[in-house]
Amino acid sequence: MHILLIHQYFLEDHAGGGSRWNEIARIWVSLGHSVTVIAGDAHYMKGKLNEKSRGRFVCGENLDGVRVIRCRVSGNGQRSFVSRFWEYTSFAFAAVYAGFRFANGAYDFVTVTSPPLLVGIPGVILSKCKRIPLVLEIRDLWPESAIETDVLQNKWLIWLSYRLEKLLYRHAGLINVLTPAFQEKLIAVKQVDARKICMIPNAADFRWSEEALRHAPACALRAELGLEGKFVVIYVGAHGLANDLMQLIETATLLAHTRVHFLLMGDGMQKQMLVEEVMARALPNVSFLAPVSKERVFNYIVMADAGVAVLKNAAIFKTVYSNKTFDYFSCKKPVLVAIDGISRELIEEANAGMFAEPGNAADLAGKIALYMQNPRLAQAHGENGYRFARRHFDRTILARNLLDILENYPEKKDRTCLCKEDKK
Repeated sequence: MHILLIHQYFLEDHAGGGSRWNEIARIWVSLGHSVTVIAGDAHYMKGKLNEKSRGRFVCGENLDGVRVIRCRVSGNGQRSFVSRFWEYTSFAFAAVYAGFRFANGAYDFVTVTSPPLLVGIPGVILSKCKRIPLVLEIRDLWPESAIETDVLQNKWLIWLSYRLEKLLYRHAGLINVLTPAFQEKLIAVKQVDARKICMIPNAADFRWSEEALRHAPACALRAELGLEGKFVVIYVGAHGLANDLMQLIETATLLAHTRVHFLLMGDGMQKQMLVEEVMARALPNVSFLAPVSKERVFNYIVMADAGVAVLKNAAIFKTVYSNKTFDYFSCKKPVLVAIDGISRELIEEANAGMFAEPGNAADLAGKIALYMQNPRLAQAHGENGYRFARRHFDRTILARNLLDILENYPEKKDRTCLCKEDKK
């Protein structure tokens, strides 16, 4: 098969961040299929345009054999709502042009992954004009997520967003959701035909974690970072409004006179504010690192004692799996999750960590103290998470499951149970 993927934030080679589709595309190519990606030239965390692009459109092939068409999008690199909205709009128009001008081969599907929601527009147009099915992936429930985090406040834009969402659901031949809660909401609230929906969730990339577990220089990294003798709690991911990392700063304040150290790796619109807050409080137990490549990030997770996943205390986030949880699982680290809903249920089902009330720094501090007092518990939770992810959330298996669904489209009717190896 030949798949056309529209993904505004498809990562460049060796870039840090969420690599779901980089890995899926790599696996599909390794199985003999072809993948062409239409992508933007900005990173979702940094928001800075890739200055290496020399033209409006740059076509090439990444190290995994995936053809990538990079579109230079408008925007000043800032993370304000106006700047991001213009960036999303610019990419939507550029992707339509790129689809006709540079992606003119024979494709079996056009796949769109959202957010942002506007990427669905080129998906609909290209699927109609090329007469191929549209596969819509929902990684986040937009516009609800944008509304509840106060990113989207204009009433007219909210109305328009809901109208666009309905249009995309109507035109999609197949809709992939990343969590069971998304599936339930699409069917019960948004009245989407259940026969259209499949669920291939986020997953653990064991090819990187296994390498890190075998060879990661944990002691050397600790020495390099000045963390010898510390109980290291690592956070890997975006530093944005939705992540609400002030929870970690408050927790670090409560634990300032202990050997707990918070290591925050990533980037985002709130990072500078967080750095300044740590400096203002003169906290010795918080440090920040820039994003590193996906293959290197696992060395830092293996070096840590526990991983932490936090999001803003909003109802919509009860429906999401925290992506970084799977990275922690794959590195045998216990997970401290300050996200209620299905992320909490995931941790408790796997017996792989502890839940702390979102926004309650004292509760999170108490849970960290439990791990320090009982290292055997931390180790057991880490091992449990690893085994659970191996059984249910192996990226290679899930990528093949999604491929099976596409290869059997539209005959396959029961697509909702393919997210777990034991249900294949």
